[in-house]
Amino acid sequence: MTARAVDTPHGPARVHLHAAEEPAGGLVLGHGAGGGVAARDLVAATTAAQAIGVSVALVEQPYRVAGRRSPAPAAQLDAAWIAVVEQLRATTLGDLALVVGGRSAGARVACRTAAQTGAVGVLCLAFPVHPPGRPEKTRLPELDAVAVPTLVVQGASDPFGMPPAGPQREVVTVPGTHSLTGDLEALRTAVGRFLGAVLGLPD
Repeated sequence: MTARAVDTPHGPARVHLHAAEEPAGGLVLGHGAGGGVAARDLVAATTAAQAIGVSVALVEQPYRVAGRRSPAPAAQLDAAWIAVVEQLRATTLGDLALVVGGRSAGARVACRTAAQTGAVGVLCLAFPVHPPGRPEKTRLPELDAVAVPTLVVQGASDPFGMPPAGPQREVVTVPGTHSLTGDLEALRTAVGRFLGAVLGLPD
């Protein structure tokens, strides 16, 4: 694993790269609003990708690199994310087919920018459908706007809501809440199967 700074319009981001020797594709993941790239569900997804030869880039947003816990506005998060993915495409990940995603707020960023980053699939870990207790404040349009195959792994009792499945969207429910730590093995299995299918890898 290597870590390096990547310039963005809103300050340096940090990329933690787990490179496969002969990568079958790339997975770029972002963290949640108040957490980092060491979240257990992100680690589990990384392990699942590595097991099938997919290179993984875990992206720390500039506000985290600068030591702030409160996230930047959505437009800044999106711009920084796009800049990082573009630089990864120009360097480490080259012309690999890319799946983008993240945990919670990071999943929202990946959904909003999926078309701009040229993703072939989107992986959402604990997508926050709405703030707890505020179902009228839905963020479902961000998920519905994604035009490529999408996997959502959601805790069965997540206070941020449960998204519905859709024509290109699979929803896998695991025990637990928004942390997704109730069954990490089920998460790994779902992620590995999804990546293999989207990237056209043999079973």
